[in-house]
Amino acid sequence: MQQIMEIEEDIVIVGGGIAGLTTALGLYRLGLRSLVLESSESLRIAGFALTLWTNAWRALDAVGIDNSLREHYHLIPRGNEGRCVRRKELLETLERELPHGTLRYSSKVVSIEDTRYRKLLHLADGSTLKTKVLIGCDGVNSLVAKWLGLPKPVFSGRSAIRGFAEYPDGHGFYPSLHVYYEGGVRYGYVPCGANCFYWFCSYNSSLQYDEGMQENPAKMKQFVLSKISQLPKQAAEVVEMTALDSISCSPLKLRLPWNLLLGNISKGNVCVAGDALHPMTPHIGQGGCSALEDGVVLARCLAEALLKKPRNEIQNEEEEYARIEKGLEKFAKERRWRSFSLISAAYVVGFIQESDGKVVAMGGDMEIMEGVVVLDLTGPVMQLSEMLSPVLLWTQCRVSAL
Repeated sequence: MQQIMEIEEDIVIVGGGIAGLTTALGLYRLGLRSLVLESSESLRIAGFALTLWTNAWRALDAVGIDNSLREHYHLIPRGNEGRCVRRKELLETLERELPHGTLRYSSKVVSIEDTRYRKLLHLADGSTLKTKVLIGCDGVNSLVAKWLGLPKPVFSGRSAIRGFAEYPDGHGFYPSLHVYYEGGVRYGYVPCGANCFYWFCSYNSSLQYDEGMQENPAKMKQFVLSKISQLPKQAAEVVEMTALDSISCSPLKLRLPWNLLLGNISKGNVCVAGDALHPMTPHIGQGGCSALEDGVVLARCLAEALLKKPRNEIQNEEEEYARIEKGLEKFAKERRWRSFSLISAAYVVGFIQESDGKVVAMGGDMEIMEGVVVLDLTGPVMQLSEMLSPVLLWTQCRVSAL
């Protein structure tokens, strides 16, 4: 019988999405190597694109990849920085900056075992892996969050259809974010570079209805077109230009905010970040942005804990474990209320936007176009994204090799 080797690592990150890769790159910039375990065979690019606001660009600046992305995407003209970025390009840019071998595909973690100062990870292929630090960036259905005892995210009562339209010869449209609301439906579209448009349509729904929708992109497309028939021609054009394999539908889930206040974000040498920590509805555009924040803050907190004292001067495993625990507790303290605020704000804004016409402007610019409410919340959203500026300061740490 073939013996399966047990590998030991210093830091293991479960999940190769935005939070996982940003954390890995942040750690690498500060002198700490990590291993990222991704269950899929390639980079996860569900969602097609996302809008990155000021706080996200500060996080990207902290890990040194902001300018390489800026040059490809138009600035949304609203006073602060907002750009719609292809998710695939964001992840590929993060991956390119990591040392070879950092990201390991087809590596699904199926269980976690506590072995005092280490965590023993059991993978689907039968292999095992020991780690001094375990970071869960494994999404909404996080195994690591479950191990920490965090309750499962709940269905918000809303779902979203998303699409990505390509214009080979260029779309020629002004780089502006358009969002419309009518009858419980929120529809928006925004240029993503010179040749693409990203669009989204969220609506009040039931899980049973969505099950019939998710396997039928033609049905999704027709549903969206039926809901935006009163909008300007350009709104429908971007949907019509979208290939069926570039349309997806998913239920919108969130972690109940009080579960973050009462539950464990970290425990010993384990923590969660990104959607594993704070799944939220997309109504303030902060899901991906906050995942980038998480990666920067987590890398800083962990590096401060591990590099403040040279590694060769740490006397024993117990002292090292205590330092790791302290660093992760600091991360949890910094992110707990931020996550609580974003989840709550996203849900409330979504409730207002999709309240069957009972709309409150909340400081945004509102107008009526042929009976459809047009509400511009770009300003308030950008103000919200500014709230975390001090936390993203890239603390100088003493760099030493593991």
